[in-house]
Amino acid sequence: MDRRFATIGVYGFTAGAFVERLTGEGVGLLLDLRQRRGVRGPDYAWANSVRLRSALAAADIGYRHVKELAPTTELRRLQYREDDRQGVGKRDRVALAPEYAERYTREILDPFDLGALVAELPGDSVTVLFCVERDPEACHRSLVAARVRTGHGSPVVDLRPC
Repeated sequence: MDRRFATIGVYGFTAGAFVERLTGEGVGLLLDLRQRRGVRGPDYAWANSVRLRSALAAADIGYRHVKELAPTTELRRLQYREDDRQGVGKRDRVALAPEYAERYTREILDPFDLGALVAELPGDSVTVLFCVERDPEACHRSLVAARVRTGHGSPVVDLRPC
């Protein structure tokens, strides 16, 4: 069976709506692409690693942290500087800085053996690429998703809050 993928972020979801969206899409495994597995603020405390894994387990969704695909602190700071230059908050970002996208691709994504990861993923359910930003275009998960689409011919759907 062909592997199917989706992407999803934290912002804009409640815990219940998040899990409901995943189960409704047939997600069997969540790949956490965050460097730090927490989110600031009480509205998103449910997305901190321990709580998230508990909610996923209750919904029979697997969890795997793929820290090797997380941006480095230096890359995140580069993006924050661009956000500041443009006067946008992290939660309002709509696109990645070109330098960030280029460096993430060259430094993180190119050396990573995505083929090996894809080969070991379940083929009978959707695997979701997870980070915090609401829109995939504002997040490194879009770069991973693009590589999954082009390099592995797998469809990828972006899940956004309603």
